[in-house]
Amino acid sequence: MAATDIARQVGEGCRTVPLAGHVGFDSLPDQLVNKSVSQGFCFNILCVGETGLGKSTLMDTLFNTKFEGEPATHTQPGVQLRSNTYDLQESNVGLKLTIVSTVGFGDQINKEDSYKPIVEFIDAQFEAYLQEELKIRRVLHTYHDSRIHACLYFIAPTGHSLKSLDLVTMKKLDSKVNIIPIIAKSDTISKSELTKFKIKITSELVSNGVQIYQFPTDDESVAEINGTMNAHLPFAVIGSTEEVKIGNKMMKARQYPWGTVQVENEAHCDFVKLREMLIRVNMEDLREQTHTRHYELYRRCKLEEMGFKDTDPDNKPFSLQETYEAKRNEFLGELQKKEEEMRQMFVQRVKEKEAELKEAEKELHEKFDRLKKLHQDEKKKLEDKKKSLDDEVNAFKQRKTAAELLQSQGSQAGGSQTLKRDKEKKNNPWLCTE
Repeated sequence: MAATDIARQVGEGCRTVPLAGHVGFDSLPDQLVNKSVSQGFCFNILCVGETGLGKSTLMDTLFNTKFEGEPATHTQPGVQLRSNTYDLQESNVGLKLTIVSTVGFGDQINKEDSYKPIVEFIDAQFEAYLQEELKIRRVLHTYHDSRIHACLYFIAPTGHSLKSLDLVTMKKLDSKVNIIPIIAKSDTISKSELTKFKIKITSELVSNGVQIYQFPTDDESVAEINGTMNAHLPFAVIGSTEEVKIGNKMMKARQYPWGTVQVENEAHCDFVKLREMLIRVNMEDLREQTHTRHYELYRRCKLEEMGFKDTDPDNKPFSLQETYEAKRNEFLGELQKKEEEMRQMFVQRVKEKEAELKEAEKELHEKFDRLKKLHQDEKKKLEDKKKSLDDEVNAFKQRKTAAELLQSQGSQAGGSQTLKRDKEKKNNPWLCTE
């Protein structure tokens, strides 16, 4: 029997069977709760805003603790994301909280690319989770999910309008993360200015098509409170870890010369509303929206880039195996094509190289012939010069021999005359007196 027939029979012929006694599957929710509590939960918050808007202080106030961290300066050359993970325990529930802050956001003169490191960081967390899902042996139950569940976007309390940087950044992030805009340090503007500022921010977000996170109203248990809180967005908050004695109670507040601002007083700011909506009511919905909406969108786009589709050109179901085989054949075809192109290119380059080598060899032979001829000419000139020098040496030797012969003959003639004169003097003594 086909699976569709079975499904049709189950849908049409389904009937209610009364139980004779207690079976026990009504404890399934308790089992899920116990298992979830034993495994613990994780929640990741991204704080985006200019330096000095009180991001770290608000995180300390939200979770009623003091997180370790170094204060950021305004001298950062670019935007850097600093991530810190903390293990929190409340009653018997454990929470692995990750807080990611944007260091140096809005501090540069050229703010054109300030949003890029944030987008790249969010995509990197999606990519890490996707790679874990695509593994043959997955361990998602122990995998540390680092995907961003909520983005608290801190807006400077100017009282006028949103900055271009804020609009561009939120527009780039709205399809990747749940954005909750908040007005930081809202005690710096008056109540009337704050009301107008909220209206101005809402209208600018709508006119620029920025999709912020809306608290869900499909659950009847939280529909009323979430619907009311959606009208209060963006939240105007104040953060403080200092406790001041007001009446008989110690309360978190900020003291000024003109008075005291209570953090948890809803007449002073929206901190309580933010804490209720972010942590106590909609934390699980933020986690679910991150997985079912933002991550699924990233996953779908990534798989489509890789060539995977759910249907073929005829809108018929396309199995993953068929998609893989088709993609593999396409890849092999492209690989073979590239291999053939590379082979042809290699052959062409070899031919070009051979032609270059032949040309170089021809030039070398011509140069060798020229040098050989030049050597022969030089050799002939040297031989002629040597022959002429030899002739000169022989002629010189002949002249030298003749001169020596003449000199020896002259010496002999002079010697004989001297002997004759001496003999005459001896025979005729009177020649000496003369």
